[in-house]
Amino acid sequence: MELFDLHCDTLGECLKTGKSLFQNDMQLDVRRGLSISPWVQCFAVWIPGEMRGEEAVRFFDDAVRLLDQEAASHPELRRIFNGNDLDILKPGECGALLTVESGAALAGSLEQLHHLYQCGVRMMTLTWNGSNELGGGVRSPSSLTPFGVETVREMERLHMAIDLSHASERLFYSVAEHTEGPLVASHSNSRSVCPHPRNLTDEQFCLIRDRGGVVGLNFAPPFLRQEGKACAQDIYRHAEHFLELDGEKTLAIGSDFDGTSLPEDIYGIASMESVYEIFLRHGCSESLIHQIFFKNAYDFFHSL
Repeated sequence: MELFDLHCDTLGECLKTGKSLFQNDMQLDVRRGLSISPWVQCFAVWIPGEMRGEEAVRFFDDAVRLLDQEAASHPELRRIFNGNDLDILKPGECGALLTVESGAALAGSLEQLHHLYQCGVRMMTLTWNGSNELGGGVRSPSSLTPFGVETVREMERLHMAIDLSHASERLFYSVAEHTEGPLVASHSNSRSVCPHPRNLTDEQFCLIRDRGGVVGLNFAPPFLRQEGKACAQDIYRHAEHFLELDGEKTLAIGSDFDGTSLPEDIYGIASMESVYEIFLRHGCSESLIHQIFFKNAYDFFHSL
């Protein structure tokens, strides 16, 4: 099996708890994932909602330092900065692609955006659930601020992916209005299947599809099912709906490991083979599953 996962929160959790990214008792560690090959994992630095300014900048820098230390100690963990790094990824390695969750990490400075890029950040989720210097999340609906407009335009110039998971609808369409290139929802499901405000409307999904972006299926139970206990079958329900919207080249995986509870039959990175098998049992071809689990995200980041 091959996997390109657009979102996990493991790096930040390791920073906060002092646990190892390579081997731990959380939902994901590098050691358990190495049976998947090739495997590219987006490691997000989540900036908690109350963090602002220099505190947010320090938290980001500490997370980068931890990732670099882990990569130096464990050659199986290879930092990914560009398409060439993806090309040379070897069996038995985890390609670590650094991302940021919440533009609060910028502390209101475009210079800080350039610092993130130099550190290897290739995708940034603009907001978390509340608002920050860029605009509003799902719990604080507002459009891009003037600084937000500057930021998304500079992100396009740098070829840093603009991630709209957690964005309010007003922010989503404001970004679409002020940009021209591909957009991403790294860990969001279908609102038609589960009417949670963190999920995408069909119109939002189709806009991302038409602009050549990617959408990662999120494993968080509240985003999978409105009532009852969520299970791995619910992940397929969302995938099936997106595929009905001609999303075969758009759909990807965005597990949200270590950022959420999980469905009752998913235990973390070791369960990805079981999720793959569910898609097979529903009659999906191996080539389609390969697109969803790996190729769509791989092609997107390779072209940045």
